[in-house]
This record gives sequence, C-alpha cells and structure tokens, in this order.
Amino acid sequence: MLGPDRNKLYPNANIKTVCYISNLPKRPNIEIGDYTYYSDNKKSPENFYDNIEHHYEFLGDKLIIGKFCAIAEGVKFIMNGANHRMDGFTTYPFNIFGDGWQKVTPQIEQLPFKGDTVIGNDVWIGQNVTIMPGVKIGDGVIIAANSTLVKDVKSYTIVGGNPAKEIKKRFSDEKIELLLEIQWWNWDEKKIFENLEALASTNDIETLKSLLLK
Repeated sequence: MLGPDRNKLYPNANIKTVCYISNLPKRPNIEIGDYTYYSDNKKSPENFYDNIEHHYEFLGDKLIIGKFCAIAEGVKFIMNGANHRMDGFTTYPFNIFGDGWQKVTPQIEQLPFKGDTVIGNDVWIGQNVTIMPGVKIGDGVIIAANSTLVKDVKSYTIVGGNPAKEIKKRFSDEKIELLLEIQWWNWDEKKIFENLEALASTNDIETLKSLLLK
C-alpha cells in the first residue's frame, strides 16, 4: 500500500469527522486539490460548502484550494458577494429591499471586487479562521486558530490574530526556496511514500537538498 485512496470521501473508514473534500459533489467556481481534508467534530465534514459564504456564481470569483491542506472546523471563506458598494455617502444596500429603493441597484462594476481567493498547497488552517475575499495564501502556511485574514500571506510563514499578522517564518529563506522548487505535493504516490520520513520527520537542509536530486 502506498497510502490512502485519494478518491475516497472518507480515506479512513473508522474516522467520520475527516473527509477529502475534493471528493464532495462539484460546485461552480470551487477548485480543491487532492488529499486536502476538512475536519469537523460538531457536524458532518460533508457540510464543508456551508463554510463558503456569499459565493454567487454570477460574480465569477473562485475559491481555489491546493493539495494536502488541513482545514479545521469552523473555518469561513467570505467571498466577494458579501461586499457593499462603498463609493457613496452610505454603504447601506437599499436596493435589496425593493419598493422603490431598487432604483439605486449597483452595477457589478460598482461593487468592490477583490478577485479569487487562493489557498496554496500544504496549508494548515486552524479552527474558526476567517478568510476575507481575494486573499492569496502561499504554500506551507500555518494560520493560527481564530485568526482573520485580510491580506496575502507569503509561503512558509506562520500568521495569527485579527487582523492576522506574520508571527515568524517557518524555515530559513534557503529552505523555503528549496521547498518551493521541490513542490513535493506534486509527486506521485510512490515517491511520496518512499520519502515520508524525510518529509514528516526531518527539516535539515541536507535532507532537503537530497530530495531535490530525486
């Protein structure tokens, strides 16, 4: 065996609080990489899509999540549909209540639009994190529980707080550069299996350099 079946919703049949969310029914404008899981101890992890809020297909914004991400319960992705028009004296959305107020219905181009929300590979998102529209999160990032992300995060950094700020880099610049070059998450199952100890149990630079040569 070379690891769990990436095509199973529940890769471990004995654990029903964790599922591979790339195997949920597909939704427009949502892309999720292999082996990325969502964990929820309060309700079924199959309800993952409930955590994606204000995501309206006609706006065209995407939620893109890479491979091998670990997403804890309570994480919220706020998409561009949550935005109100901001170029007037008030942000109150009169138009949605009708009865004449619809005369100030904004055009799509008048609404703030932050673009796609993109989560890299091998990202660990802690419990009850909120990610705001258009945020780009690099590979290997760790996000502390209860954080709110309002701006982009560089690869292999640890962030936390509200608004989330960088706490520290996970590795030296040299190691980060090598990791981004190796992109182990794109290896085939056999290669990952053969290098599990190196990936999960060490972080020395010589091991990393050896992986680059394989």
